[in-house]
Amino acid sequence: MKIPRAATVVASVFGIGYFNIAPGTVMSAVAIPLAILIALYAGGGMGLLASSIIVLVIGILACADHVRATGRDDPSECVIDELAGQWFACSFCLLSFGGLVPAPQQISLPAFGLAFVLFRLFDIWKPWPVGWADQNLKGGLGVMVDDMIAGGMAGAGVVAARYFFHI
Repeated sequence: MKIPRAATVVASVFGIGYFNIAPGTVMSAVAIPLAILIALYAGGGMGLLASSIIVLVIGILACADHVRATGRDDPSECVIDELAGQWFACSFCLLSFGGLVPAPQQISLPAFGLAFVLFRLFDIWKPWPVGWADQNLKGGLGVMVDDMIAGGMAGAGVVAARYFFHI
């Protein structure tokens, strides 16, 4: 039995990236309950935002190594980008935006659900600037950044829904 490279284990988030069907969606679905736990026990929206940034940095390094080892630009088994992007989108469910949207007193499952749906939509559809980043950035940065942009766009949708619909 061949032992996988450490970067591959990290980039695939302990093998989640090797699911046969929709590994990115599976990773995003797994990310939601983890995001809720981080929000509850590790600093709310700021803790979730910080976790997303930490995973972004780790993901850039791990994916860069995995891309070099495989020779593929954006291997489907690299799903740490979905983890970072989904957590980034979910952080918008909890953050205050200068009084525009007050920070909620409790976790809103509809807001987290909307963050999931919008993130997956933007990650799969790849509208500009997500598609631009996907096509023009290479290596670990290329794997990770398009998902962070998709997460930011999903987060903006969540903020709009929080403002207009009070979810």
